[in-house]
Amino acid sequence: MSLVSVWVNSPDTHSERRLSSALSVGLLRGKLEPITGIPAAAQQLSLCRTAPHAGHSGTPGQGDTLAVLDDDARTLDSYGLREYMTIRVESSDPHARGLAGQYTDDSQVDKFELTEEEYAARRDTVLAYKKRNQLGRFAPSASPSPASPAPLPADLVPGARCQVALSPELSRRGTVRFVGPTEFGTKDGSTWVGVEWDEPVGKNDGAVEGKRYFQTGPLRASFVRPDKVTVGDYPELDPFAEDLEDDEEMEM
Repeated sequence: MSLVSVWVNSPDTHSERRLSSALSVGLLRGKLEPITGIPAAAQQLSLCRTAPHAGHSGTPGQGDTLAVLDDDARTLDSYGLREYMTIRVESSDPHARGLAGQYTDDSQVDKFELTEEEYAARRDTVLAYKKRNQLGRFAPSASPSPASPAPLPADLVPGARCQVALSPELSRRGTVRFVGPTEFGTKDGSTWVGVEWDEPVGKNDGAVEGKRYFQTGPLRASFVRPDKVTVGDYPELDPFAEDLEDDEEMEM
């Protein structure tokens, strides 16, 4: 005796089963009744090829019929049953359906129903879990809305003298030449200040990426954030002043 894996197909069911090839058709009917819901006396059995393509549930479909299993005394082996063939089960009497149809008909099943208000009030639901753990639509915003930029000082205008804090230890002086948005660094819509330095310590001449905002000499211009700029009466620094002081000390 050998066990064979087969597909059992009926109007309401589709399942994989392990059957003995020595099983008689008569005994097979008794095994198929609780599986398919079709009474044994009303079963019409046929042995079919298994279609190579998958059905809607991901299981193989039914192919050509190879034999009609109509002799209750014969064994499955005598009909040529092989691994993963399909046994098709249909009912010969539409009025003798037994349990057939009850596996898929849920019209007689008692249902547990809640109103939206009752569901929202419960503490043991998915909704309550999401609320407690701030998931899905209850999650906090990924980032707060950006604050409105601070207004610019009224005296931050082209032509104003200024001092720029480049770091806590370093500041430079120059003249404001441009105030406004640019085509670079515009993701946050912020304003940039173009400064003409008193010394050739800049990064450009007033043009960035082919766009000119103002004109200076080479390496005389840079663009900085407004909060780094302080406008005031800053005289231009004499780069040789320190050398003159050293000469005076040497003469003394």
